[in-house]
Amino acid sequence: MSSVPPAAAVPRIARRSTRTLVQRPAVRTDEHRDLALNPRDVHFDWSRLPMHWVPQEPLATHTMNVLHLLLPEGERWFVRTFREALPLITDERLREDVIGFIGQESVHAEAHQGVLDLLLAKGLDPAPFVRQVEWLFHRVLGRRDDPTGAAGRENLIERVAIIAAIEHFTAFLGDWVLNAPGLDRAEVDPMMLDLLRWHGAEEVEHRSVAYDLLVHLDPSYLRRMRTMAVTGPVLTWLWVRGVRFLMLTDPELEGRAKPTWRAYVQASRRGLLPGLTGAARSAARYVKPRYHPTQEGSTGQAVAYLARSPAARAAAR
Repeated sequence: MSSVPPAAAVPRIARRSTRTLVQRPAVRTDEHRDLALNPRDVHFDWSRLPMHWVPQEPLATHTMNVLHLLLPEGERWFVRTFREALPLITDERLREDVIGFIGQESVHAEAHQGVLDLLLAKGLDPAPFVRQVEWLFHRVLGRRDDPTGAAGRENLIERVAIIAAIEHFTAFLGDWVLNAPGLDRAEVDPMMLDLLRWHGAEEVEHRSVAYDLLVHLDPSYLRRMRTMAVTGPVLTWLWVRGVRFLMLTDPELEGRAKPTWRAYVQASRRGLLPGLTGAARSAARYVKPRYHPTQEGSTGQAVAYLARSPAARAAAR
């Protein structure tokens, strides 16, 4: 079976794991409630990034590269949707969280856009796939003509529910990359590793916002289940197509390598990609009636990495 599953794997800091990976503390919901979300205006220089920034691992590289294909347009769609939702929020703390979420996701979109520009410069044109992603987020999932009426409100809440489902997966991936020493052993490009761990840490940091907004607008368990039932398979399908596209258009591979599920599982066993069992368990947690995103990852661990991230520290200065 050709192609690869959805896995936003992320690199590690080669030979720096003791300084980069942060020991996971026990979950502290009070710590999470006291957190203020702030965007970090990070910048990365991709001029020296190799095509296969997981050395000798084009499959792992391109599985993670799908993030760069999906996130710029996807996160801009998050931002547009949450700005629409702001007038419906009656809880001031939630409003502050949503504004912080909007700021962080705006920076994420631009950070990943830079990698797309680099791929083009190296002879891999991402435009054909990106155009399809744009069509999905602008035409299929775009704002309806009457946003103030009942149909418009229903459409808006449905989009928030889809984002809550996606944010569950991004929190899972963020937690995975913060706890992936296999990436460090593989000597992944350290700047790409920092991008992915910085982004993953912020995904863990704001993992509850979309879910809390959904519950604020509509606490229906049925809606949460319905949108996850659609979002999970579609996200998997997009990721598989993205990996296929990148592997086939990679000028350094010249069409010689094809992605397979077997190769994916082997890479996950080496710690280069998230395991399928862990992803399935995470999805199962989402369907529990008493689920809350604070069950995914550790706020303390995420904040600790953000305090050490080279890009985040440079932005703070």
